[in-house]
Amino acid sequence: MSQAAPARPGRASLVGAGPGDPELLTLKAARIIGEADVVLYDKLVSAGILALAKPGARLVDVGKRCGRHSMQQAAINRLILTHARAGRHVVRLKGGDPFVFGRGGEELETLRDAGVPVEVVPGITTALAVGAQLQVPLTHRGVSRSLHLLTAHNHADALPDHDWAALARGGTLAVYMGVRTLPLLAARLLAAGMDAATPAAAVQNATLPTEQRLFGTLATIAAQVTESGGDGPTMVLIGAVVGMAQRQALGDTPLHEAA
Repeated sequence: MSQAAPARPGRASLVGAGPGDPELLTLKAARIIGEADVVLYDKLVSAGILALAKPGARLVDVGKRCGRHSMQQAAINRLILTHARAGRHVVRLKGGDPFVFGRGGEELETLRDAGVPVEVVPGITTALAVGAQLQVPLTHRGVSRSLHLLTAHNHADALPDHDWAALARGGTLAVYMGVRTLPLLAARLLAAGMDAATPAAAVQNATLPTEQRLFGTLATIAAQVTESGGDGPTMVLIGAVVGMAQRQALGDTPLHEAA
């Protein structure tokens, strides 16, 4: 009597999808997406990236957007485990990088605690993509010697309590998830001593055909973002280096431009 073949072990991959443009995926990310049995993806992952999945792969939208959660994180963690324990290769596909405001650390801990093999594939985080799109060096000799990645949104849908005095002293600020709290963030930086004329830019849907750009200052950028009315993912850069993009834009025709 023949014995049944042992069950195939499952595994998980936490993969960074980058800012949206499929050509900005790493080669490893593209390969792993094409090998996956199941892909659990965020709303920020573009259709062009999902098209890399193999025929028959199960694509599951577990997307979360600021203030509009379609699935709680605990439920996503359980879903990853369920598919991996069923012997599948499950890819958790996350916009940007899994470990930069992507809650990839929580998923990693869940998988490790359950004994599920897991790998992490980095992606281009949005701050780097926006810098490249605007041709803004996020650090620049004599202008900016530091780069601060910060979120303007916490678990309570409010502005986190950052060290505003330290942030106001200089460097480049890359603000994630900041559309709704941007007026308060700007006010905190101004109160901490940052110059109101500090250049600022907001880029919505970075690297996608629907990308939109706004150029202004710390004093004006929040109102400009509100007036633009867009609801796509938006990255805000604040700092002297942004002035390089503003000067370049004088010869271009950006979709939105400060008055």
